[in-house]
Parts: sequence; structure tokens; C-alpha cells
Amino acid sequence: MARDFFEHKADMYEQDDNRVLNVENIANSIIERVSLDRSMHLMDFGSGTGLLLERISPFVRKITAIDISKSMNHQLAQKRQGLGCELDIVEIDLVSTDFSEKYDGIISSMTMHHVKDIGAMFVKFYNLLNDDGIIAIADLDSEDGSFHAEDTGVYHYGFDRDVIIAAAKHACFRDVEVVDASAVHKPYGKFPVFLLTAKR
Repeated sequence: MARDFFEHKADMYEQDDNRVLNVENIANSIIERVSLDRSMHLMDFGSGTGLLLERISPFVRKITAIDISKSMNHQLAQKRQGLGCELDIVEIDLVSTDFSEKYDGIISSMTMHHVKDIGAMFVKFYNLLNDDGIIAIADLDSEDGSFHAEDTGVYHYGFDRDVIIAAAKHACFRDVEVVDASAVHKPYGKFPVFLLTAKR
């Protein structure tokens, strides 16, 4: 069984004001740049406690939350009644699990740096989408490794934007764009966050 890196922090996860503000900024950027409507069924990849999906939920019909962490999923389940759309919670490691459901879009906040092979992940995203489906993926710009103070299963110290654009294009996504979305402020620095959007 994969280790739950967030087991001891899930209860306090949303008490970090900078974390909450960052996801608010990401959500606002997604809402601004992606055409969402009440017919859509989205996946939130690495949904955690639902900080992103609860902000997107009023704009869509249904969101399937995908996260490997039992403790984070437990926190999310408690929000179900307050969401603006239907919610499914699926506790799997999407990286290593075949999943046949199709979605109108995939959103994700600060999860891709926990994925070892981002090229393969973009291919999986592509295969999980209906025609004209969208992705909206937010993560860190390249940094020196100081963003994470402890081990939470990190494979990448952020991403060079040209590299992640190339990975999306290689997976056959079109209309790939990357914009500034937010910045995380920590005592030892400011960490810019981008949003990548694209269509199948």
C-alpha cells in the first residue's frame, strides 16, 4: 500500500492561509480561462481536501475527486453537502491504475510535481477525456527544492514551462497555453505558480 504522506497533516491542511489563497487564485484563473458549464463532468486529479474543486463546483454538473490519500479524502467527504455539484471520491493512484471513465475536463492543483513521469501522465489525461475535453493543470515553476520542507513524495522541484508545454503537446493536446496563476509566499521565498490549459 502506498504511503499516505498527508496522514498527519490533513486535519490542519486548510489552516495555512497561503495555501488557501494560492488555490483561490488558481481556481479564479481556471474559471477565467476555461469554458465551464453545468453539463460538464470533471476530474480533479490530486484533489486533497477539495480546496480547488469546491471553488469550481458551482460551474459544473459533477466532479470526480481522485486522490491516493485516505486522510485527505476523509476531509473532502465532509464537504459533500456544501458543494455546488455532484461529487464522487475515488481513492486510487491514478499513475498506476487503469481507469476507463471519460471526462469533459481534468483540473489539478499542485499535484504534478508528485508524479514521476509527467509525459505518461499527460497521455493518460488525453485518453481520459472526451473529444474537445480540457485540462487545467496548475503547479510550481522551477525552484531550488526549498518549497517542500519535508518528504511528501516529490519528484520535481517545479517545472520549466517549456518542458511541461512540450509534454502536453507530445501527448497530442492542442491549444496549449501557460499563464501566471498565483504565487505561494513562504518565510524563505516567493514561489510562482503557473496554469497550463489545453484541449483534446
